Amino acid sequence: MGNLTPLRDFTYVSDTVDGFLRAATRDAAVGRTVNLGTSTEISIGDLVERIGAIVGSELGVSTDAARVRPKGSEVTRLVSDNRLAHELLGWKPHVSLDDGLRRTVDWIVEHPRHFQVGQYAV
Repeated sequence: MGNLTPLRDFTYVSDTVDGFLRAATRDAAVGRTVNLGTSTEISIGDLVERIGAIVGSELGVSTDAARVRPKGSEVTRLVSDNRLAHELLGWKPHVSLDDGLRRTVDWIVEHPRHFQVGQYAV
C-alpha cells in the first residue's frame, strides 16, 4: 500500500443514496454544497486493521514506495461536516463503518465471481 496515515470519512452506499434522494426532493438543497459523510475519520492503516478483524485474519500490510504519492500531492485529511445535510435534508448516516465493512465483506463472499479474492497482492 501507499501512505497508511491519511484520514478518510467513509459513507455506506445506502446512506449516500438516501442523501441524494433527499437532496433531489428538497428545494432548500438547490445550489448548495451538502456533505453526506459520517463526520468520523479513520486512518487507512486503521481501516486495514478493522477489515482484518472482520474477516478474522491479521492482514500483513506493507508500504510500497512506488505507491506513496509525492510530497504535497496527497490530502492528508478528508472528513465531512454533515451538519448542513442534517439541517436541510433531515439526513444522517445510519450505517456505521464496521457494519458497512461487514456488509461489504458479506457481499463479496456471496459474489466471488466479481472479485479475485485472495489474489490481490503486489
